[in-house]
Amino acid sequence: MFVRRNVTAWVPTALVAVCLLTTSCAGQDDTASAPRTTPSASAPHGYVEGAQEKAEQQSRLVLNDPVTGDTRVLDLITGKTHEVPRTSGTTKLTTDGRFGYFHTAGSTRALDSGAWMVDHGDHVHYYRAAIRDVGRLPAGPGSRVRSDAAVTAVTDKDGRARIYRRAGLEKGKVGSARPLPGTHAGAVVPYAEHLLGVTDDGKVAVYDREGKRAASPDAGCEEVRGDAVTRRGVVLGCADGALLVREADGTFTAEKIPYGDDVPEKERATAFRHRPGSDTLTAPAGERAVWVLDVGERTWQRVKTGPVVSANTAGEGSVLIVLETDGALHGYDIATGKQVSRTKPLLTGAPETDSAGPAVPVIEVDRSRAYLNDPKGKRVYEIDYNDNLRVARTFDLDIEPALMVETGR
Repeated sequence: MFVRRNVTAWVPTALVAVCLLTTSCAGQDDTASAPRTTPSASAPHGYVEGAQEKAEQQSRLVLNDPVTGDTRVLDLITGKTHEVPRTSGTTKLTTDGRFGYFHTAGSTRALDSGAWMVDHGDHVHYYRAAIRDVGRLPAGPGSRVRSDAAVTAVTDKDGRARIYRRAGLEKGKVGSARPLPGTHAGAVVPYAEHLLGVTDDGKVAVYDREGKRAASPDAGCEEVRGDAVTRRGVVLGCADGALLVREADGTFTAEKIPYGDDVPEKERATAFRHRPGSDTLTAPAGERAVWVLDVGERTWQRVKTGPVVSANTAGEGSVLIVLETDGALHGYDIATGKQVSRTKPLLTGAPETDSAGPAVPVIEVDRSRAYLNDPKGKRVYEIDYNDNLRVARTFDLDIEPALMVETGR
């Protein structure tokens, strides 16, 4: 793999409070494949067996060609790619920040990318470890995987959910699962030491981690599609807008964030993308516009664009980044809706669309950079979205990265 650098190679820096600023947070060994050791009574705060703690975000990209099955993990710190076992016939690739989930016709394969973070609120721990194959979950097409620090919930296309202990996946084993009673209209989402779902009749349901019903807010979400976990709560996409479900002192409440106008079904927000940790969500709003949902302000903004392939934003005053059918990235000021930046066409050939299958180029965003995959060109672009969408690095690959997710965030 060769990296073309447009500028001096960028090395990410931590933009949040990290463990080096906290005397109780000590670093770990400096090799990604450090031998596993047994924690002792003197193990430092933040100790994770078999991993090293780092001072900055350890971002990696998981990449897959669903036709050939070729799969790579691109380490954005070192610029090196790692070859991992093939997965053919992938219909969707998702992540929970550490694991890549390859959804196929018969099951969902879990890959530990070896990069993740733990947010303690006032400080953050960043970790890196060896990449390894975990195994397959019994969930095929249409399944949805959602996780928190303790559990992973897998909801199949029929709405049945099974709950896995996170500790098992972290040790490299899928393990047994606990079924959640009933069926659900959308994904079951772990949140605030509970499990949040929407029943088939559109009612919000809250369960404890053992699967028992807990007190639920008296709220509904008709035609639920799309969900996102933010610092302010869980956002669910509904027919009339969004529903924000929050927890405080063990009590769950729900608040509607309506569109404000009647929105045609084809223009509703049904799949959210955002920078992890951000409260600004994006979603396509038909063919030539993007929804921006400010969860903090409880407002929707519909930004008119060119024909949309994919979109994302870092939030907090950053531009809305839209990949349009001309193959270029376009930056829009969210407040005014005006285009403020544009790249040259970056994709090789016409970009795929949702109707063409799973191979839709995506925009992944972290605290400093954005990443765009160019499947036909066998490359990934690193974009400095704070500098007029400047191409900071180009990673040339030996596979067609039709599917991509970022981990370590």
